[in-house]
Amino acid sequence: MSASPISTRIVKVDPVQPDPSVMGDAGALIETGGLIGFPTESFYGLGANALDARAVARVFAVKGRPEAKPLLVLVDSVAMAESLATEISSGTRDLMARHWPGPLTLVLTASGRVPSGLTGGTGTVGVRMPGHALARALVAAAARPVTAPSANPSAAPPPTTAEAVRQYFAGRMELILDGGATAGGAGSTVADCTVWPPRILRQGPVVVEPACA
Repeated sequence: MSASPISTRIVKVDPVQPDPSVMGDAGALIETGGLIGFPTESFYGLGANALDARAVARVFAVKGRPEAKPLLVLVDSVAMAESLATEISSGTRDLMARHWPGPLTLVLTASGRVPSGLTGGTGTVGVRMPGHALARALVAAAARPVTAPSANPSAAPPPTTAEAVRQYFAGRMELILDGGATAGGAGSTVADCTVWPPRILRQGPVVVEPACA
């Protein structure tokens, strides 16, 4: 028997100065295992508590995402990133200092805190500090890392509006934060920092120069 539909709310939020009370409610929802659609620099993301294995499983189920495909995670500080990794090299820290907040995802060796489901069994985790103020405020309000795959079924185009997220997932997620249309375009650059120099897994807006690696 399929799960009963849940009520999906859409709340308009200033994308530059998000209302603290709205973000507090959203953070509490993340803490209790809820799913939230929210804007990032490029597309709307699908947010859940990245440290809650059941919440992570919901993200995979809602998207129809292959279990072997890891989820990227948003953090609001280098300290939060450190809590997800076994170690962070000086070169990786330099990339954080140069490009965070911004569209650069760094793949690190996952610590024991990270659910294996989130890593897709790879033992690694991709982390990013978002440049979008609302996305960063969501992580801060949740006080924990938040998943950030695009908020669409795996075979569908990624959404740039809250309405597109609603059409995809109404009845399957608790909240959509409507911060207006996003820019679309390329997703973040993804750099595998478990090797050095980093291996570029996806080229996006940030160019990781060999001289800086």
